[in-house]
Amino acid sequence: MKPIQELLKGRKPTVFQVSPSVTVFEALRLLADYEVGAMVVMDKGKLVGVVSERDYTRKVALQGKNSKETTVAEIMTRDVITVTPRTGTRACMALMSQKKIRHLPVVDGGQVLGMISIRDIMDDIIADHEQTISQLTSYISS
Repeated sequence: MKPIQELLKGRKPTVFQVSPSVTVFEALRLLADYEVGAMVVMDKGKLVGVVSERDYTRKVALQGKNSKETTVAEIMTRDVITVTPRTGTRACMALMSQKKIRHLPVVDGGQVLGMISIRDIMDDIIADHEQTISQLTSYISS
C-alpha cells in the first residue's frame, strides 16, 4: 500500500486545530463546522493533544460535566500516537486497530501536516481493491 503522504496530496493543506484553553462547546462547534470527528490540540505551535467526539461523549456527556465550562485541556487525549508521511496505510490501519483509535496526526520534524482517519484508510483500501478487480477483469477478458 502507499505511504500516507500520497493520501495527503489530494487534500487541502489545512490542519484543523484548537487551543487547549478553548471550551469543549467551542471545540464541538468547530468539529461540526469542519465536518470532522477529531482535531489536533496545539499550544504555541506544538502538538499537545487530540480532541474527538469520543472524548466529549466519554469525558463530558457521560460524566455529567458542562461543555461550556469544561476546557479542551481537561478532556483531550494527551499521549498522542502519530505517524510520519512515510508510514504506509497498512501500518496505520494496524496501529489504529491495535490502539483502538480512529484518527492519527501526521507529523514530520515536529510539524503537524494533517490528520488521517480510519475512513481515509478504508477509502484507500477500497480504491486499491477496485483497481485490482479492474485489472484482473481486463486480463481475463483479453
